[in-house]
Amino acid sequence: MRISIVVPCYNSEGTIEKLVEECRKEFDNRDGYELEMVLVNDFSRDRTYEAICRAAEKYPFVRGVNLAKNFGQHGALMCAFQYVTGDIVAGIDDDLQNHPSQIKELLARLGDDCDVVFGKYKKRNFGFFKNLAGAVSQFLLFQLIDRPKNVEMSSFWVARRYVIDEIRHYRGSDVFVQLLFARTTHRMADVEVEHYAREVGTSNYNFRKGLKLFLSFMNFSVIPLQIATIFGILFSGAGFIAAIVILIRKLVEPGITIGWSSLMCIILIVAGITFLMLGIIGSYVGKLIMTVNNTPLYVVRETVNLGDEKRNQLPYEEKAEKSSIKS
Repeated sequence: MRISIVVPCYNSEGTIEKLVEECRKEFDNRDGYELEMVLVNDFSRDRTYEAICRAAEKYPFVRGVNLAKNFGQHGALMCAFQYVTGDIVAGIDDDLQNHPSQIKELLARLGDDCDVVFGKYKKRNFGFFKNLAGAVSQFLLFQLIDRPKNVEMSSFWVARRYVIDEIRHYRGSDVFVQLLFARTTHRMADVEVEHYAREVGTSNYNFRKGLKLFLSFMNFSVIPLQIATIFGILFSGAGFIAAIVILIRKLVEPGITIGWSSLMCIILIVAGITFLMLGIIGSYVGKLIMTVNNTPLYVVRETVNLGDEKRNQLPYEEKAEKSSIKS
């Protein structure tokens, strides 16, 4: 059985060659497995791609891809999916906080009843802000996305090839790979694993990147639009009731003064909710425009150890190719 390990790489010059070596050692000692690694350099600011080229020169099972600009971790993963050839695909970070020796625990859980297995961290070795943001994101995504509620998702996972083949059809402008898993199958599980301290450097995620990734959930759920509709109904009803109350009070007590402060509060609340709903609708419209304009999830600049091998074609690409041959 061939296992393809995909690694999005960003500023990992000091760790990526060690990660390749650890993966090689792990699968050299396991009978029945053939190893493939697809390393995607996401426009790093250091010499990460040079390190990938050195690893590819040393080991034929290493394939390298260099992107033309920074597309983010999940864009790099979508790029890697186009080149995998394994029966099982595994995702692991480039910073060695997930150790390759733990992949066997995920593979052991990947039985007949399971298509995707995530590594569930016993203790997350991130900073306070990232731990807090992760906890909030997990809670909200549990509520907003149709997914198994007893499974904790992470960037350390293994999946069957058919799941990856289905995910490759995605053509949205934003991508969140774990949510694509949930859209493809609910036969998922998690396994407790260790989360090691970062050996080199610091996390490349900042508040802006984390927020952008979280907001990509809107590509997979219409619940925010439904919430906006509910808010509109509630406030319209409240305004109608308030108008009746004010009218009755005015008829009963003609001399009563209607308060300017209460009026301004109502206007501010209603205006705030209106702009919130407009913002949500605008986000959806913006995503639609980006998708219609064929905004790329990634652009490949160069590859190493891929030779003349073609990337996995999508069905519509195969049809287009056949049509051109006939013509």
